Amino acid sequence: IWYFLWKDDSIWSWIASLILAFILVKFVFFPLLAFIFQSSMPLVVVESSSMFHPGGLIKDITGFGTQDDVNKWWGNAKSWYESNSIRYEQTKTWSLKSGLDKGDIIVIKGSKNLKVGDIIVFNAGQQHPIIHRIVKIHLTEQGAVYETKGDNYATNSNQLAIEKEIKPEQIVGKAVFRIPKLGWIKLIFVQTWNSLK
Repeated sequence: IWYFLWKDDSIWSWIASLILAFILVKFVFFPLLAFIFQSSMPLVVVESSSMFHPGGLIKDITGFGTQDDVNKWWGNAKSWYESNSIRYEQTKTWSLKSGLDKGDIIVIKGSKNLKVGDIIVFNAGQQHPIIHRIVKIHLTEQGAVYETKGDNYATNSNQLAIEKEIKPEQIVGKAVFRIPKLGWIKLIFVQTWNSLK
């Protein structure tokens, strides 16, 4: 079996290796990550530009932002945030303050201690979960209720109706780490598959 999987160059060996890799990722790797990060979705690919911050050529190629990117973003987005009592000084403490790009992979951690500025993944009754930043938290008798907004001022000049009353049971977790651009492998595959249908 070892020789067949790792040394044999036949098409059957290649197919068997792919099936084995799929089984290991699906039934070992992802469940282990879900346990470690306490989230049903420990890895998520960013599929839209709703959290995009503008940047220069280096950010576009590498996916890494700079303080200049944050300044440029704030210069264009500040009117909405200031009208909702969020100051620039607060944004400096936000996690992933340079936003997210389409094609990034984010690591999601289950969290009960959410705060304004955290990027969360939540279910809103759509085909895919939404990845947006918490901008308000309301404490009610039933518990906390969250409001979010996408960072991209060009496509998210205001909030969506579905993100004005997010309950804790809708939240999958919060983004704690970002792997730039690697999710394009999945996006290209899915887009190609969908175009063939």
